Amino acid sequence: MCRFALYMGPEIKMGSLVTEPIHSIIVQSYQSEEREEPLNGDGFGVAWYPPDRSEAPGVFKSVSPAWNNQNLLSLSRVIHSRCILAHVRAATRGLPVTELNCHPFAWEQFSFMHNGRINEFQTVKRQLLRRLSDSSYAWMQGTTDSETIFALFVDIYSSLKGESSAEKMATAVLATIGSIESLLKSAGHTAGCDLNLVVCDGRSAVVSRYSTEGTMTPNSLYVHTGHRYSCEAGNTKLLPCEEPTVLVASEPLTPDASWHLIEPNHIVVVNELLATDIRPVGIH
Repeated sequence: MCRFALYMGPEIKMGSLVTEPIHSIIVQSYQSEEREEPLNGDGFGVAWYPPDRSEAPGVFKSVSPAWNNQNLLSLSRVIHSRCILAHVRAATRGLPVTELNCHPFAWEQFSFMHNGRINEFQTVKRQLLRRLSDSSYAWMQGTTDSETIFALFVDIYSSLKGESSAEKMATAVLATIGSIESLLKSAGHTAGCDLNLVVCDGRSAVVSRYSTEGTMTPNSLYVHTGHRYSCEAGNTKLLPCEEPTVLVASEPLTPDASWHLIEPNHIVVVNELLATDIRPVGIH
C-alpha cells in the first residue's frame, strides 16, 4: 500500500510537509510505521495549487524513490502553497512502475490520490472501463485501478447538477465507492476493495477511509485541524492560529496528540471554509 498527506491552510513551504518533519512523507517512503511492509519506494508525486495563478494544480512525479530524488528536495525548498498533496507509492503486484502510474493524478481543477486497491482488479478491469465515458477513457494514460477510480469519479461528478462544492464532491466520492462495490458484487468477487481516496479542488476536499465490509481493516487515516502547522529545523510545531488549518495523512507527521484517527468506513469532508465534517460511508 501507499502513504499520502494533504495540507490545506495558511501558505507553507512544500518542504514543511514533504521533506523536513521527523515523520515526513519522505520518511514514510522508507520507514512507514503503520504498514507491515515499511517501504513505499515505487515512485512518488506531489501536487500543489499555485497561489492566485491557476485553478489547476501543478504536479511533479517520478518513479525514483522519494528518499533519493534530488529534484524533489530542491522543489520542496522553494515551492509555497496553501494546498499541497503528497504521495509515496507501493505498487500493487502486477501493476507497472511507471511515471504515468504515480500519484497524484490531475484533471482540470481536481487532484486525486489513492491508498489501497481493488482486489482482483485485472479480472474486473474490462467491466469497470465500460462504465467510463469516452472522454474519461481517452483521458487515462496509466494502467492502475487508482486512475480508473479517478476517471469514474470525474464522470459521476460531471453528471451532477450544481456548482463545484464540497458537498458535490462528497456525493461523487460516495457514488464512486458504491459503483465499484456494485460491480464487484455483480461479478461475484468477494475479495472486495480498499479505498482510501483523496479528491481535492484546491478549495475543498473529500478523503475516505474505506474497505469492503468483512474483508479487511482499512488502511490508517488521521486528521488534524485547528492549529497552524510549521516545521523548523526538522521539528514540527502546531501553533495557535485564527485561520483554519487541515491536515489529513496516512500517518501523523508530528508526534503530538492532536491527530485524530478516522474510524473505518468514514469520509472527511473539508469545505471551502476549511471546516471538517466526518460522516459514515453507509455502503453495504
